[in-house]
Amino acid sequence: MSNTRIIKKYPNRRLYDTELSRYITLSDIRELVMKGSDFQVVDTNTNEDLTRSILLQIMLDEESGGEPLFSAKMLSQIIRFYGGTVQGILARYLEESLTMFVQQQEQLNNTVSGDPMKAMTSMAEQNMKIWSDMQTSFFKAAGMASASNRKKEE
Repeated sequence: MSNTRIIKKYPNRRLYDTELSRYITLSDIRELVMKGSDFQVVDTNTNEDLTRSILLQIMLDEESGGEPLFSAKMLSQIIRFYGGTVQGILARYLEESLTMFVQQQEQLNNTVSGDPMKAMTSMAEQNMKIWSDMQTSFFKAAGMASASNRKKEE
């Protein structure tokens, strides 16, 4: 049996949480995300998975109020990658970057004893190596020479 919580989306745009047996709002779904709950939003007519579109709605709400996470320049750059040869590569790169960021935040939060500056320095060194490796992989997969290879060729 799956532990994925099912949220049904009805034609009237209402969201129904099958676990709680009640209607919920986008704010409730945002809370599920914040808690790390595994869920899926499904259209009741077509059984289509609407999870991504609901998450994008939540992001749009978040971006519209307060301090946005994405600048207009950054969003423009992301849009330019759609349909291009490196779209999949960029998606994996961003996903791996966010995963690494979350892991390191957890690691930093779990650092209770010891020298916090030493832990930060060690983490920064690990980050530099990981970012360098990811960038090299990204450029190779995109068929481009890395910045370091271009400098060597000059």
